[in-house]
Amino acid sequence: MRFLISGGAGFLGSHLIEYLRDHEIVVVDDFSTAKYFELYSNVKLIKEKIENFNTNEKFDYVIHLAARPSPEDYTKYPVETMLSNSLGTYRTLEIARKSDAIYMYTSSSEVYGNAEIIPTPEDYWGKVNPIGIRSCYDESKRFSEALIMSYYREYGLDVRIQRPFNVYGPRLREDGSYGRVVSRFIYQALKGEDITIYGDGKQTRAFLYVEDWVEATLKMLFTKGLKGEVINIGSDKETRIIDLANMIITLTGSKSKIRYLPPRPDDPPRRAADISKAKRLLNWEPKISLEEGLKKTIEWFKGVIK
Repeated sequence: MRFLISGGAGFLGSHLIEYLRDHEIVVVDDFSTAKYFELYSNVKLIKEKIENFNTNEKFDYVIHLAARPSPEDYTKYPVETMLSNSLGTYRTLEIARKSDAIYMYTSSSEVYGNAEIIPTPEDYWGKVNPIGIRSCYDESKRFSEALIMSYYREYGLDVRIQRPFNVYGPRLREDGSYGRVVSRFIYQALKGEDITIYGDGKQTRAFLYVEDWVEATLKMLFTKGLKGEVINIGSDKETRIIDLANMIITLTGSKSKIRYLPPRPDDPPRRAADISKAKRLLNWEPKISLEEGLKKTIEWFKGVIK
């Protein structure tokens, strides 16, 4: 089978390709967020922004992963963030339509915004500030979902939309303005630096280890009868950010202290996934506990942090 994967050199893409490497894969990635990527022999890499990419090649599967998912990063590059999830989505949809391919989009739990229902089900419409500092990411993901469902309704394209919740694991970038909460905390703990928390640390997230994400993604790709489905891929177990920080300090044996920073604008106070649909349609639920996943992630980071 032939796969086109946008953003395939990034964190999620690099793990997914490990499991798909027996197939023919074309990766389109501009390396704006990619750092840890192994190029397998049957993977063709095209260094290009997905919003500028065109091809007449045919594929069996088109997977659109390209995005800037780190708040530090997307608030710095809001235009680029929106383009990959607007023009990039259009480009990949057109390739899928001309190929009559199965199209899978990696959306985000961010489409729910400041959700009023926790754990949040797929039929919740969201509560998002359309002009806020996070809107470049939130609203471009929501636009992408709307465009994808339009291709499903007008052209009958076999589309599948997943909404991941805070996926973490090895190869998550830790450096500069990119670092997300798990990678930033681990990096700071291993360096003995202060753990920096935005706000009071009582806000929650539901973390999903990357191996669990890959399993769910493969099931979404290859399970029949999922045309037009939108499925949460995450955990229904909330963890307070302050508890995450303390867990990482304990697991690393760090002497880091916790330092509080001003809260981020529009930062949702709670987040967790209602995964009843994933259980029903995919026969899937997370297997790896937060503590186990953090241990694996910390061991990997010890090998790359100098």
